[in-house]
Amino acid sequence: MTAEAVTYSLESVLKEIKDSIKSLDRKLETLDKDVTDVKIGLATLTEKVDSMDNRLIKVEGTQSNQIWTLITLLSGSLIAVGFRAFFMNNNP
Repeated sequence: MTAEAVTYSLESVLKEIKDSIKSLDRKLETLDKDVTDVKIGLATLTEKVDSMDNRLIKVEGTQSNQIWTLITLLSGSLIAVGFRAFFMNNNP
């Protein structure tokens, strides 16, 4: 094996290392900003989902009330028709 002499100056090697570190720092700062943006977006989506859950609960309660109202009205109508048919002898 032949040993080859390295002719790079220490100063140029250190400068390249520092430049690489600065480049990595910039990339990390960009990633940090992106992570912050994602966290903000996630918080916004969580808030919207919670709001939708609350609205869905209200809608389910409203539908339940409407169904019971419909059952009551139909029962009352059937009772009235039955009363008229059996007790009024179909006379208007």
